Amino acid sequence: MEENKSKVTLHGMWASTYSKRVEIALKLKGVQYEYVEEDLSNKTETLVQLNPVHKKVPLLVHDGKPVAESQVILEYIDETWKSSPRLLPEDTYERAQVRFWSSYINQQVIEVMGKVLFQEGEAQAKAIEEARERFRVLEEGLKKYFPDKTIRGNDDVGLLDIIIISTFGSHKVYHEELGLETSLINPVNTPTLYNWIESLKELTVIKEAEVPSDRLVPFLQMYRQKHLQQAADA
Repeated sequence: MEENKSKVTLHGMWASTYSKRVEIALKLKGVQYEYVEEDLSNKTETLVQLNPVHKKVPLLVHDGKPVAESQVILEYIDETWKSSPRLLPEDTYERAQVRFWSSYINQQVIEVMGKVLFQEGEAQAKAIEEARERFRVLEEGLKKYFPDKTIRGNDDVGLLDIIIISTFGSHKVYHEELGLETSLINPVNTPTLYNWIESLKELTVIKEAEVPSDRLVPFLQMYRQKHLQQAADA
């Protein structure tokens, strides 16, 4: 475990998958930190001042120096605290693949998941089909570029694993909330991704960061209805 000799503060929000990424990374590295829960409707003055561009969580403050955006923060953590596990591979090609598929999840998959969550009727049905195609591409990519991936302990967890579990770890809750006949992530259509998630969920560090479903479900319901109402009023 990395001995902490500096002040680290994480500004986050309990339901934010992006905040969870940073939380998991810090715990994996053994970095002691102070956590500040942000009310996104009434953000702290510190968050607004130290992240003036986006004014969003997560925000990592290391010895008074702010670092914003989850992907940037994860790489900053890995470069600052070099203890195991290393979040990015030493091999340059493997590192490039981790960055590529992390970017694919961030830019392609999360975007279409938002469409599925915040739409209904024909628009949602179209978004679901688009999502299935993007998950198919992700499944094939994981199978092709990470064929020997095994997760036995914390040392096997890297940047891509953190993004996968923070983004998809609650996929069963989303499935139940949306009432989908077939989950977007399942052992038949996406076995590599499904098993990857299940293996990560066995780790204590992941269990500690997991949001209880009885807290997540009402939040998702409220968040979805808010967006649907805003779309209806537009």
